[in-house]
Amino acid sequence: MMLKKIVYGNVTFLDLLFAALILIVAFSLARAVSVYLRRLLKEKIAKVHLEIIVRLVYYTILVVAVLVVLPILGVKLSGLLVAGGIVGLAVGFASQSIVGNLISGVFLIIERPINIGNSVNIDGTMGIVEDIRIMATTLRTFDGLYVRVPNQKVFTTNITNFVVNVARRFEYTVGIRYSDDADKAIKVIKDLIEREPMALKNPEPQVFVDNLGDNSVNLFVRIWAPTSDWFGLKTKLLWKIKKALEREGIEIPFPQRVVWYGQEEKPPENQPEGSPV
Repeated sequence: MMLKKIVYGNVTFLDLLFAALILIVAFSLARAVSVYLRRLLKEKIAKVHLEIIVRLVYYTILVVAVLVVLPILGVKLSGLLVAGGIVGLAVGFASQSIVGNLISGVFLIIERPINIGNSVNIDGTMGIVEDIRIMATTLRTFDGLYVRVPNQKVFTTNITNFVVNVARRFEYTVGIRYSDDADKAIKVIKDLIEREPMALKNPEPQVFVDNLGDNSVNLFVRIWAPTSDWFGLKTKLLWKIKKALEREGIEIPFPQRVVWYGQEEKPPENQPEGSPV
């Protein structure tokens, strides 16, 4: 039969047809998986990151197909594996961090612990996420500096995301004089917070006497606000509290000390003042 005719070595026409069929199926499967991934993830991750993942999956399928076809075509993989193993070992040591960043970048894109525009703290570096690429994440610090953080470090370190929750709390310590009415001060602060539209009612704000300091009675104030308005409310409300207390005659005291002097020492009797003892 024509199909069993040897073309070269032990490879027949049937082997060539079978190898071609495997490659055709692999190409079709790779394209189908690529289309499925684009539809599944297009609303979840950025387009640039989606293309990277799709290409990675696409070429992985093709590489597997080629590795299956090579033995059918009479190519022995043992020699290739030995040579590839030696080369791969050398390259692996040289590019360990690169591969780690690449894999971490893929997991960051899939897991999405941070998104572009989030205010975050990554291993002590605080700023706004400007970009998440396959190898590194870029932060813009609050003083305007751009910091490139390798994805392996981002993925393996603690991440504090300041905006992922819809609400965030801030706190003040407000000192008043011992002569002032603490209950009145608490009422003044609560009324002020009640009139503030951006201060959340649930969780409700808390105002209470926290401790009795050396110079003042310290009131502790806890307020929740929407994350988008947290910073603006925090920066303006403390001054409003100060002005509201002052209108009610309640003052924030300066540091003070009470000094007691002992009775002035007098010279012994029969000894004139100013003479040596």
